[in-house]
Amino acid sequence: METTTPHELPRKLSLLDATMINVGSMIGSGIFLVPATIALYLQSSFPVFLVWIVGGIVSLFGALSVAELGVQMPRAGGMYVYLKEAYSPLWGFLYGWAAFAVINTASIAAVAATFATYMGYFFPMGPMGIKVVAISSIVFLTVINCFGVKIGARVQNAFTFTKMGALLLLVGMSFVLSGGSVSNFSPVLPSIPLAGPIVLAMIAVLWSYDGWIEITYVAGEVINPQRNLPRALAIGTAIVILVYLLVSSAVMYVLPMQEAAHSQLVLSDAAVKILGTGGAVFVSLAVVISTFGTNNGFIFASPRIYYAMAKEGLFFSWLANVHPKYETPIPSLIVQAVLACVFILSGTYDQLFTYVVFGSFLFYAMSAGAVFIMRRRPSAATGSYKTWGYPLTPALFIAFSLYLVVSSIIENPIDSLIGAGIILIGVPLYLYWKKP
Repeated sequence: METTTPHELPRKLSLLDATMINVGSMIGSGIFLVPATIALYLQSSFPVFLVWIVGGIVSLFGALSVAELGVQMPRAGGMYVYLKEAYSPLWGFLYGWAAFAVINTASIAAVAATFATYMGYFFPMGPMGIKVVAISSIVFLTVINCFGVKIGARVQNAFTFTKMGALLLLVGMSFVLSGGSVSNFSPVLPSIPLAGPIVLAMIAVLWSYDGWIEITYVAGEVINPQRNLPRALAIGTAIVILVYLLVSSAVMYVLPMQEAAHSQLVLSDAAVKILGTGGAVFVSLAVVISTFGTNNGFIFASPRIYYAMAKEGLFFSWLANVHPKYETPIPSLIVQAVLACVFILSGTYDQLFTYVVFGSFLFYAMSAGAVFIMRRRPSAATGSYKTWGYPLTPALFIAFSLYLVVSSIIENPIDSLIGAGIILIGVPLYLYWKKP
């Protein structure tokens, strides 16, 4: 494919496309596992619902805050653009570097590995077979997204609707078929202090909601971004909150609290209880669909960060190339796929992502903080959308994000130090590309 010429990406993404990118990126493999973690920490149904609701509201606050920045700066790159404009080009570059080097590429590798592992339920394979399937899925989705933004969006829409349909079908069957009981919601209230456990549960919940930022990466391709970007962020996050609450309700209705708390595959165990052995097949297929769709969202959106950096001279210049016919950043898509496949082969993706977990929410907090900074700049404070609940909304999101950063550092100081080192490697690289 010829990949030289135009350095612009066309606006072709509708409100539906933007919303499905957000929903599809948020609903991954977490919802199939996290309900067990929360049950283990909280041991009662009311706090379980509470953390899902609060975690969703916090994520919605983040989305509503960043939406204002997206309306002001509807360009490709998302947080790279916001941090660069609000703080300095260095901060934007450090985020872009971290996203390229680890955050996004390791996430793609991890999701692909989960996809391949669950494919093994239907087609048994050894460790090398899982790596081959994982790499094949990355290559396949990358090729799909090379052939036009609308093709990638259609794939995203199809898989997002399918995964939501599968989860809602499971919810419906949980309440209609025999096997569940209202008594499983007991105890409703906790019998022990929850100050510490509720914080740990909240961390798990916020990781499950992570992914709402993806649509901002492709803001430069959203039609009428002043209208559609904030709507996509708000609607998408609200949809995920509803889906997660329904799934959590179904799990608690089918499984007693103690059983759910000690389950390693909690949705699978719930499905088996109401469907028999077919339940495990159903959930495994749902995970395959969910992770495949999630990775399409990551692969679709993330290269726009590297494209934006390169376009401004802060990365390899050839990554700014856009295909003249398909109007996609093919070089950025390819280099992202290569690095993710290297992580698959090395088996280091989980550890690498652990290193920069604290960094992700540090950048999130800075993005919400950018709303305050940009409001003080009359030249930049334009746009039809303003953050609902300002200044409380972004302030609360910043507080939760910084708490996660501090908690990650306290719990994993060595990993956090290594992660900080990975991010700081970007400083000399920035100076190299920034030189006259």
